[in-house]
Amino acid sequence: MRFVWFFVSGVVLLSFAASLYALPRLPDRIASHWNAAWEVDGYVPKTPGVFLVPLISAAIAVLFAVIPAVDPMKANFESFRRYYDGFVALMVLFMLGIHVQTLLWNLGFRVGFNFTMPVGLGVLFYYVGVLCEHSKRNWFVGIRTPWTMSSDRVWDRTHRVGGRLFKVSGLVAFAGVLAGEYAFYLIIVPVVLTAAYTTVYSYLEFRREARGL
Repeated sequence: MRFVWFFVSGVVLLSFAASLYALPRLPDRIASHWNAAWEVDGYVPKTPGVFLVPLISAAIAVLFAVIPAVDPMKANFESFRRYYDGFVALMVLFMLGIHVQTLLWNLGFRVGFNFTMPVGLGVLFYYVGVLCEHSKRNWFVGIRTPWTMSSDRVWDRTHRVGGRLFKVSGLVAFAGVLAGEYAFYLIIVPVVLTAAYTTVYSYLEFRREARGL
């Protein structure tokens, strides 16, 4: 078993432990959702609510553990496996951060999501850029369009460009710390534009390859 999965399992167990510790100290209904202005707009009963994020984290960990084993292009996957493992570790840490902050909020320690979410998502997006730059053609990870999946050359060129753009998206997301209610747009818009641009770029690169350019 790879070391990263011991780490991931430990983080998920820590998330459940935090829930068990906080459960008797929480009010009967807890804040569970914040809108784009970072205001609470959703509440749930504490018993199911306090275990929601740990259960999602466990499901994510299981899914990410299975993906490398079932990908038909295992050799390609293994070539960037350490970057994939890093992403999995970062993702469960991100989920733990959300969970701990939600618990603290409901216990009366109002740490603002307007600071932590732009930073957390900024780090995540930046690392997605790193992962893209090192990924090789596979069925589960990366910018998977009909054109990248049809050509190693198109895959590599698209992911080189996409990696840079995701890194920029991560840096822009950091600026959300200073943007207040507009932080949502600094987080979402660059990622959506990156996804749209790389889709079109992969098609154009495929056309170039077909013409022998």
